[in-house]
Amino acid sequence: MKRNKQIDVMRALALAGTFNFLCSCAGACLLPFLTLYFRQQGLTPAMTGIVMGTKHLIALVWSPVASVLSKHYNKRRVVVNCSLVCSAAVALLLLIIPPADVHTQTGTCNISEMSPTQSLGGNLLMSSAGPATSPARTKTNTSLVSQSGVTSPPVVTSKASLHQQVDDDNKSHPQLSQENVSLVHSSLGEPKTSGPVTPQTTSSVAAPVRNKRSVFRSGSGEQRGEKTAEEEKTESHVGFLGSLKVMDTQHQLFFLILIIVSVWECVSAPLEWTADDGLYEYLDFADASDRYSTTGVWRVLGAACGVGGAGLLVGQLRCLIADQTARSAVHFYCYAGVAALALPAAACLPLYLNKKRDRANGLLKAMQLVRGSPRALLCAATTLLVGVAGSAVDNFLLWQMQDHGSSELHMGLSLALALLSQAAFPLLAGRVSKLLSPGRLLAAGAAILGVQCFYYSFLWGPWAALPAQVLSCFSSGALWWAVKVQCEDIATPGAERSVSRIYSALSLHLGRGLGSFAGGFVVQGFGLTWLFRGAAVAVMVWCVCLPLLQWKAPRQRRINYSRLLAADASEASDSESEQERDWLDKALEHDRSNNNNNNYGRRINH
Repeated sequence: MKRNKQIDVMRALALAGTFNFLCSCAGACLLPFLTLYFRQQGLTPAMTGIVMGTKHLIALVWSPVASVLSKHYNKRRVVVNCSLVCSAAVALLLLIIPPADVHTQTGTCNISEMSPTQSLGGNLLMSSAGPATSPARTKTNTSLVSQSGVTSPPVVTSKASLHQQVDDDNKSHPQLSQENVSLVHSSLGEPKTSGPVTPQTTSSVAAPVRNKRSVFRSGSGEQRGEKTAEEEKTESHVGFLGSLKVMDTQHQLFFLILIIVSVWECVSAPLEWTADDGLYEYLDFADASDRYSTTGVWRVLGAACGVGGAGLLVGQLRCLIADQTARSAVHFYCYAGVAALALPAAACLPLYLNKKRDRANGLLKAMQLVRGSPRALLCAATTLLVGVAGSAVDNFLLWQMQDHGSSELHMGLSLALALLSQAAFPLLAGRVSKLLSPGRLLAAGAAILGVQCFYYSFLWGPWAALPAQVLSCFSSGALWWAVKVQCEDIATPGAERSVSRIYSALSLHLGRGLGSFAGGFVVQGFGLTWLFRGAAVAVMVWCVCLPLLQWKAPRQRRINYSRLLAADASEASDSESEQERDWLDKALEHDRSNNNNNNYGRRINH
């Protein structure tokens, strides 16, 4: 008979904590700043929302499917290791794609601290197109003039006529800033020859640069390229790759980023679910599944260290690296480096395969449990709405901070403070639960999130977001604690994790995916300010209606077997002995009365 291997629970928990810490740290180095990188590349808010929404929806569908397949074929460790390596490699492919703006974005320490609204003169242009550009790289932009309804200026043959043409354009187009006009005058100089001067076309924040084909079409009649019928017939048979060549630079960039991000999410989504399932089954096999929840603390701490450390590092490189795109690439290298550090922990991670536990059936059963309880459905609707509102914070909060002069240092420290305050709520949960029930705490947490969103619409400086980040302790922390209590109330023994995953999938993936799609178009049409205000109003209205709906919903009390098993054995024995004693006393009294009646009857007969 083969001897069973000794299980070291403390070692397993230490390895699991290290692995979760490193994985969360790697993701936090890049993911919070990903939308900021898309903005620097030249994507519009609608394009950014589509990319992030697609990423969340892929994770919603592919994570449980990949977990089931890895368990079915017993390839969990292979999936975890391949996911770490491939996700780091695919993420670096985003650095190969050139930005839509052909000019590199440069800046100095003083320029990075200046508010971008001073150079643009409007917040809507900043929020819908991209970050501000430095005056050193701003040139004449004839495409901006042509977009306002006037054709491109003709070829100018002298310096005086060119000055007159610029002055006329400045009077007829007020949106052309005086800064651009002064740069045109300063860049003219003394012409060496009397030949024609061709106006240069460069990119600006409000109008993305066009490709070569569009430049030729917007030029003079002699330079305008006409496609023949044979070329059109050839391009029609090329397919999707041929259509990319016909598109302008910005749409080419959008589709390439969308493809790479989709592949990136496909290889990184199985990591968390696969590792969690193996670890939980390992601890369950060792009768230590109650200690699984301790690994969640290391994830929050790792995320706080990752986002704070990456923001601090990139902020310090501001004076050493002038190119803003090159500084943003540091986030990708930090992500790949920390993911490589997690490989040894993944190789030693304790995993177990329990063939008797079917994860797919567990999720279906958890969905039935949530659907069968009215209060659980209200909790699910709340988490979905919180996910929609949270997508605005995740995707566009850094845009709002950047518009008000914040650097990566301010962003990283603000996000780290929010994570640490969220992790501190369990220390206050005992006192708060005495004042508010879980249902009221759920509504209060969502309401505080609405207050945060409303506060974000009134930012005024680089450090202005810090007070609202402290409120994450009572918004996200309180909300997820109330969701955890709801899961314990409706879940049957062994289904707590499945029910908890249903709520997390509704908020973190489905809600944030739908919110990313909607939020991108809202920013595109109305601006960042109205996005945060709209999210705040929607959440606050729901929080007003939620207590009334909870009061109308019937309360279903279920027997919590885990609490019964955890009850004090002495109390149970005392209650059982008292019940047995009462029953015995009643039986003896009844027997005595019967005996007395029988004896009295016998005496009468005698």
